[in-house]
Amino acid sequence: MNGAESLIRALEAGGIETCFTNPGTSEMHIVAALDRAAKMRCVLALFEGVVSGAADGYARIAEKPACTLLHLGPGFANSMANLHNASRARVPIVNIAGQHPAEHLRYDTPLKSDVEAIARPYSQWLRTSSGAAATAADATQAIIAARTPPGQIATLIVPAEAAWSEAGQLHPATALPIPKPPMPGSDSVEQAAAMLRSNLRTALLLAGPALYGRGLAAAGRIADATGAKLFAPYPFARMERGLGLPRVDRIHYVLEDAIEQLKEFRQLILVGAAPPVAYFAYPDKSSVMTSPDCKIHVLTTPSEDGVGALESLSSDFPTRSPKKTSDEAQLPTPIHGDISPHGVAAAIASLLPENSIVVDESMTSGRGLMAGTARSAAHDWLANTGGSIGIALPMAVGAAVASPERRVLCLSADGSSMYTVQALWTMARYGLKVATVIFANRAYAVLKREFAGLGVGAPG
Repeated sequence: MNGAESLIRALEAGGIETCFTNPGTSEMHIVAALDRAAKMRCVLALFEGVVSGAADGYARIAEKPACTLLHLGPGFANSMANLHNASRARVPIVNIAGQHPAEHLRYDTPLKSDVEAIARPYSQWLRTSSGAAATAADATQAIIAARTPPGQIATLIVPAEAAWSEAGQLHPATALPIPKPPMPGSDSVEQAAAMLRSNLRTALLLAGPALYGRGLAAAGRIADATGAKLFAPYPFARMERGLGLPRVDRIHYVLEDAIEQLKEFRQLILVGAAPPVAYFAYPDKSSVMTSPDCKIHVLTTPSEDGVGALESLSSDFPTRSPKKTSDEAQLPTPIHGDISPHGVAAAIASLLPENSIVVDESMTSGRGLMAGTARSAAHDWLANTGGSIGIALPMAVGAAVASPERRVLCLSADGSSMYTVQALWTMARYGLKVATVIFANRAYAVLKREFAGLGVGAPG
């Protein structure tokens, strides 16, 4: 067994079932091992930004890591824009990157680079395998690091000689010691309960697992019992929403709109989220979105058990029947006529299949989509978490691979889609259940808006 085979078997033993890849010559022994892998699906992409974005989307839906296979330093560098988004989404990813063999590096060939230096900014765990015998143990440690709460990016660099050399026998697989997130201190839960019992207007800002599954259900019970408002940051990773689910409003992207949205709240409880601030700085404007007299309490950090904390907090309040509104009995009715942002939102709201996945990077044209689809059939919504555009199409690939039985609706701006349009090739190659809508306003509208907001004249 060579090092490449040992590596792939260790990844399979650690629960890695999918590899997204755009490999090169230095990784061919790993590609050969992937072809012989019994438990891992290999998904090919034409560009490394699609690879990293797909691994992000996969992790958001599957709640476990996929691995990537990237070619040397330039290949890793091509993946970094969407690794930035994945890092901000706090999802687990295991990157495998190739490297020239040591004897070849001395020739200073065209693709020679410092792969570790390139990978370091977006790798919370980083290692170069010392040889074929080390690849299996290194892969196991990478998986553990990636799955350490709240989710991290781990990168293992495998020199070509470590892949093709003899590795020896692989030891039998054992259960990986995956760390569990710790609960916050009881005083943190008690303080949040006291805030919710007060007569002050209070909101909960939810992130991570608090926006779906048990976390969202517990947050909904708290809101029903106390009248607290539920918010999500503008950059969130995943939210369950629609009929029958607690209503969570997204904080507006535009600074002035967000300040207006939050001005009534005197208390804000953070569940895995950071205090809301503007994406960018503006002259003579505060970056803080909450009112100056708003008290902010951290119930949980991203690394702590937000779901457990919400469930503990919800037990402090009597259970009530969820509030019903008269318009929840039926789905929105589609409208007819000219295409408009309102009309598109209405069409999506009425036609969205139950249990579907919406991937949204519609940017300027889609600002009203979440409000317009609040009463749609229950679905998951995935958003851009890091502001690096070109995430929607790749993320749709990953989500569709993670849940092949579900329908995926990918909403992308025309400019954003051109960053990673190669993802359409992967969707077609594997017959993925993705419907892609391009909002073609044929303008760099978001940049024009930012320019106008600065009051420095007309753009050239």
